[in-house]
Amino acid sequence: MASHMFSRDRKVKVLATLGPASGSPAMIEKMYKAGVDAFRMNMSHGEHKAHAANVKSIRALERKVGRPITILADLQGPKLRIGTFTKAPVTLKDGAKFTLDLLRKKGDVKRVNLPHKEIIETLQPGHTLLLDDGKIRLEVTKTDGKSVETKVIVGGEISDRKGVNVPEVVLPVSSLTDKDRRDLTFALEQNVDWIALSFVQRPEDVAEARRLIGGKTALLAKIEKPAAIDRLEEILELSDAVMVAR
Repeated sequence: MASHMFSRDRKVKVLATLGPASGSPAMIEKMYKAGVDAFRMNMSHGEHKAHAANVKSIRALERKVGRPITILADLQGPKLRIGTFTKAPVTLKDGAKFTLDLLRKKGDVKRVNLPHKEIIETLQPGHTLLLDDGKIRLEVTKTDGKSVETKVIVGGEISDRKGVNVPEVVLPVSSLTDKDRRDLTFALEQNVDWIALSFVQRPEDVAEARRLIGGKTALLAKIEKPAAIDRLEEILELSDAVMVAR
């Protein structure tokens, strides 16, 4: 195992996410000595009590080793998800038609509920929809404001409440949800070093987070949508750093 003094000479830094298997003080110290430079708290999972305990452990380790250790709180961002199926999972075959709509009933191999009116109203023929972290790729062929008909470009199994990403469209939603605002308040109270803002689409998203942070910590913008690239210079002006995410 490398010494913690030697490992800090690297220009590339290692960011490790803490979870149930790595949240003990002993494991945090082992990870640090193995080369971790910064610890990420994923606010999508876990309760504030557990995150607070991790912060306490990291700060105690700081005092023990006599050098600062970075803590990053990664906000969840808006979670857009499909509904449920009568019998999950279903298999979408390449080239098949598949519809996403506002109907509040269970789906099947031909359709499923998409309870996000703002997405359905924004999509146009030719746009891409990614389901389940991009495992399923759909291309919009027709839309009427209440439903979206698509062609399956890359098929596979899909089950209940999987995530939806619309990479080519700037959606009329903020990067900060009500949950994010609560998590942000908590993270600032814990005196974390960085806040990571998920699903940034435009500089206005960063400006909103910057106002709420009020100079208390640094801000990292996560670039997860092509729309952010179109306004990258403006986003960079308002951010302390960026992360190229999936």
